[in-house]
Amino acid sequence: MPASVKCVAVVLTWLRSRKTAEAVREPEREGEIDRREAEDFIRLYHAENPSAGPVGPRLREVLAEVSQRGTYTHTPEELEFGARVAWRNSNKCIGRLYWRSLRVRDHRHVDTADGVAEECVEHLRVATNGGRIRPTITVFAPDTPGERAPRIWNDQLIRYAGYVGSDGSVTGDPANTEITEWARRMGWRGEGTRFDLLPLLIETKDILSMREVPSDAVLEVPLRHPRLPWFAELGLKWHAVPAISNMSLEIGGVTYPCAPFNGWYMGTEIGARNLADADRYDQLPVVAERLGLDTSHDRTLWRDQALVELNLAVLHSFEEDGVTMTDHHTEARRFMIHLDKEERNGRVCPADWSWIVPPLSGAATPVFHRYYDDVSLTPAFVRRTRD
Repeated sequence: MPASVKCVAVVLTWLRSRKTAEAVREPEREGEIDRREAEDFIRLYHAENPSAGPVGPRLREVLAEVSQRGTYTHTPEELEFGARVAWRNSNKCIGRLYWRSLRVRDHRHVDTADGVAEECVEHLRVATNGGRIRPTITVFAPDTPGERAPRIWNDQLIRYAGYVGSDGSVTGDPANTEITEWARRMGWRGEGTRFDLLPLLIETKDILSMREVPSDAVLEVPLRHPRLPWFAELGLKWHAVPAISNMSLEIGGVTYPCAPFNGWYMGTEIGARNLADADRYDQLPVVAERLGLDTSHDRTLWRDQALVELNLAVLHSFEEDGVTMTDHHTEARRFMIHLDKEERNGRVCPADWSWIVPPLSGAATPVFHRYYDDVSLTPAFVRRTRD
């Protein structure tokens, strides 16, 4: 093991032991599940899948396993259903209409850094699908009583590095300066560009390992504008697959802390946030200058004009390259269809208004003009803190 990895492993062990000593411990062992959560999920699975047969025998089997081991093992069918319902319950996701189409890759037997890295790369290849993006989740080993499963420190499988200069300025993505620093401590050296692909940092058994993401597994789209030839000179691009990797999949009390998943991008995620936010790539002043807009005061609405052109370039580029992407008007209409379907099926459709309403032209979309039931349902994807 390289010395840099050994050093990080020691740090992780010390931090965790200190946190454990200071925390108020629950009476159960770490990873031990709540029998009620297991029962609720098994009943839900059988209620929505009549072909699975009567719930009684399976419920007795699960509860007996929980009593013996402190946890239980989902069948492949239960895992697939649980992952899809977790997407259905995701209150911050506008794109849930196709929750049934989620492709579930069952790799619960994988618990090593090499294995996780290999399957994450394969996940990207499968999900990219030549540009026709497939909603996909890869589920690795779960936490069990007394044993932590693997974790990925990166918030997405594909992220661009953020290098902090001596003057405090950042080259690349300011959102990723911390993970970039961790990678550099472990010996990684990027090229220093605005769009360097970060390696994956994978924690297994208190050892933090680093694995490169091969560039041929990452589809990127160079951005250009349908009417402004100079836009390509800005050198902007973005990757095709938004694969979230820092959320745990929780199904019936069982936690899968390493379960990267993806849908496809809505244009505003890139054009109105990643590239536009002042604390990200901050491209609105650049675009406004090239457009010749008056930026001397806010009332000229120069930001609004620049934002529209930036988002138009994102949508145009992905469409021209044959990469799946949706626009915020279309996706808002699709969400209302999903909402109607869920209500007709007698289910609550949880939604966080601040996330469902797009960051561009919100009032021009139907999702703006109502409120939603923002409740927490399970199964669920849960934001994982680094512990």
